[in-house]
Amino acid sequence: LLQTLKGYSGRVDAVAFSPDGKVLASVSRDKTIRLWDGWLGVILMTLKSHSAFVNTVAFLPDGKVLASASNDNMVQLWDPHTGRLLQTLKGHSGRVNAVAFSLDG
Repeated sequence: LLQTLKGYSGRVDAVAFSPDGKVLASVSRDKTIRLWDGWLGVILMTLKSHSAFVNTVAFLPDGKVLASASNDNMVQLWDPHTGRLLQTLKGHSGRVNAVAFSLDG
């Protein structure tokens, strides 16, 4: 065991490391995305915009965008360096359980 990251009030459902391994993104049933320093294990920022459980996250292969998917039927795209919400993708008829980027972004 290298580290235990604590701080959520709800169940953690998914994690993803940035391509360079410096940032760990985790999602929870408390409707948040947390970005952690991948080495020190400290919270860098908490992203809040989804209105329901967040199910999963994925980094763009270059690490410049983070996608999150939620039970609120949306996918959101974030700048993982600033925490700014870049775009919300709507139109799903139900919850979104997975996100992925193509290798060329």
